[in-house]
Amino acid sequence: MVWPWLHLYICLQIPGFYTLLTQTPGHLPAQTNSKTEMLCEVKKEHTGVYWYRWSQERQHFEFLVFSNMLGKATYGTNVSRDKFSVHEARAHSSYTLHISHLHPSDSGTYYCSISQSSQLLLGSGTQLRVADALPLPPKTTQTPVSKKPVPRITKSKAASRTGPCSPLVWIPLAAGVLLLLLGLVPAALRLHRLRRRLWLRIHRQ
Repeated sequence: MVWPWLHLYICLQIPGFYTLLTQTPGHLPAQTNSKTEMLCEVKKEHTGVYWYRWSQERQHFEFLVFSNMLGKATYGTNVSRDKFSVHEARAHSSYTLHISHLHPSDSGTYYCSISQSSQLLLGSGTQLRVADALPLPPKTTQTPVSKKPVPRITKSKAASRTGPCSPLVWIPLAAGVLLLLLGLVPAALRLHRLRRRLWLRIHRQ
């Protein structure tokens, strides 16, 4: 039959359908030979939940399993019952798909789906990536704090001699003041003599 796949393709192109069925997580990395699970929450009345897998490599949808309200499962062609199982919880509003014995060929995008008016409404999808070894998270390296000793400030003898009260400072200063005074004395005497001569000339006239 062609119509289920046609409606399935149409629903994939309409984001509005995603709000009725919510899947978590969106991306799911897993390692070979391990097991994993993904959750589907249904917000609309239904008679059961379908699970499909979209293979990007093979470019087609594959029907995996259908779980009805009574918990009875119907599997697709060549789908192993030991590999896939569906568990229902919370009054038929939450379904968990369990996948065991993972292999890289299990990689793909998994969709839960319900049937409404001859249409298949799809969930938001969970992208499963299976690899032989998962990439390790990057290590965060911290720069080691150097414990260098803080140098102590010590006053040397030469520094102590050059302080504000050091003889090397006030002796040249005193000598400069003395030379200045010695230079001012002759100038003062000359000025006094000049004033006296001017006074004598004024009185003689």
